[in-house]
Amino acid sequence: MVNLPFPPPLPLSDKTILVTRAAGQSSQFTQLLQQQGAAVIELPAIEIMPPSSWDGLDRAIDQLHEFDWLILTSTNAVDYFFERFMTQGKSLAVLAPLKIAVVGQKTAACLQQKGIEPDFIPPNYVADSLVEHFPDRDRLSELKLLFPRVETGGREVLVKELSAQGAMVVEVAAYESGCVRTIAPEIADALRKDAAAADTDPLQIDVITFASSKTVKCFHQLVQTIPPAGLQPIPSLRTCIASIGPQTSIACQTYFKRVDVEAAEYTLEGLTQAIGQWVISRQPL
Repeated sequence: MVNLPFPPPLPLSDKTILVTRAAGQSSQFTQLLQQQGAAVIELPAIEIMPPSSWDGLDRAIDQLHEFDWLILTSTNAVDYFFERFMTQGKSLAVLAPLKIAVVGQKTAACLQQKGIEPDFIPPNYVADSLVEHFPDRDRLSELKLLFPRVETGGREVLVKELSAQGAMVVEVAAYESGCVRTIAPEIADALRKDAAAADTDPLQIDVITFASSKTVKCFHQLVQTIPPAGLQPIPSLRTCIASIGPQTSIACQTYFKRVDVEAAEYTLEGLTQAIGQWVISRQPL
């Protein structure tokens, strides 16, 4: 009988990872982490909902012929824009004269699922890269851009930079994101125990992941509701705080005074890889 060697353990075996993405958006990330051996706890820190009014988006959809570019920076923007677009009974042919820019491969894939190919995807998956590499930069002063976006709390860099270079940027609320107000008792208990644990005690949550700045803010608000109010620090200083990219890392530094892992590629796959590398780096030689 041939004795086959045991396969090596997966990079995230024996690690418990907290995912804070919105409900309905966490499943892909959860699967990526589980494929690497992690146990995953899902705690949606934000919820995605319609904007307070559809008026701005509806007017923009009626006037699409006036725009040169449509800019979509998230899958939420794609989903809500096209939900409203179809509600109005529009045909995809209306979009033919319009160029479409997206930020990130996930946003591009979401658009492709609607049957549309983006005209431009910046090389880095952040809005700053879209401004830097925008293909019509030499004639921005002649262009009118439609930017469906989150109603409150989004970054302003894209609008400010494109407007400063002469473009007419029309912002419309396509969706809203808000903080979840309650935390599951069992997750609150795990965070509380980790914060009070001795250095030799095993952690119940090894890594907390963040995929947006607003998620950091909302998670911070959530943990402040965990009694007793004076219990600090939450998260535990031994718990890894993992960020998907630079802006999210800034938020981690602001609210938690640290960030332990930042993805080199600003995607869920990149964040999964970065966490795996962090785990490996902490293993004894």
